Amino acid sequence: MKYVGRGRIVLWEGASLWAFDVPTAPEIRRSTGYHSHHAIQMTLAVDGSFGFRIGDETGAEVVEGPAVIIAPDVSHAFDPVGRNAMIFIEPESRLGATILRDLGGCRAARLDPARFADIVATLSCIWQEPRPGDDALAGLGQALCSRLAATEMPARPINPRVARVIDMLDPERQMDVREAASIACLSESRFSHLFVAEIGLPFRTYLLWRRLIVAVDAMAAGDSLTTAAHQAGFADSAHFSRTFLRMFGVQASLLEMI
Repeated sequence: MKYVGRGRIVLWEGASLWAFDVPTAPEIRRSTGYHSHHAIQMTLAVDGSFGFRIGDETGAEVVEGPAVIIAPDVSHAFDPVGRNAMIFIEPESRLGATILRDLGGCRAARLDPARFADIVATLSCIWQEPRPGDDALAGLGQALCSRLAATEMPARPINPRVARVIDMLDPERQMDVREAASIACLSESRFSHLFVAEIGLPFRTYLLWRRLIVAVDAMAAGDSLTTAAHQAGFADSAHFSRTFLRMFGVQASLLEMI
């Protein structure tokens, strides 16, 4: 999808992989300000290093890599150098619920890097030519998610009723749960439960991630923030920007500069 300096951003429903190479030149501003976002964040050093300041300027706890996870809506500042990768995971997803359970209420935790070493080594392909495709990178991101949650999501055909609804989705036209349930020939309650069981995300949350993917893809193709927002079904660029900031902790306008 999007190149970030010498890196990439790739999104799929419920999660995303961000990889970047932050130069060591002294004139480069490497630290972010304090911010928070709704997604769970796992950060891994690929061929670099990083640290987090958890809290705020008045009393921050320093947590350093090479592997760190941060709970959703936790204020933090990020200090990266070199090549690092981040995974953002929707906390309302089945995967996110499993990870939050394992966090046990902690704001942040260091992870055993040996758990991810083989996949992290493969992430170096992001900075090599020829560049890997989005599907390959999404596969690496999904493998990291599964490893983090210590579970493998079984590959199986999607229930035909749910598949029919997904096939009829149009990012430029809103579909609510009532309409989706009607297409699936189910009650709203039964459809909502079936959708989570099949996809791992609530229907409304799934729609939001689909729209984010469409918008980021459009900006990667050269469209403006406003055009991308409308193509993805957001009311306007401000709505898209607020959603993007809430999920990832950075301004969507950043995508126009990279």
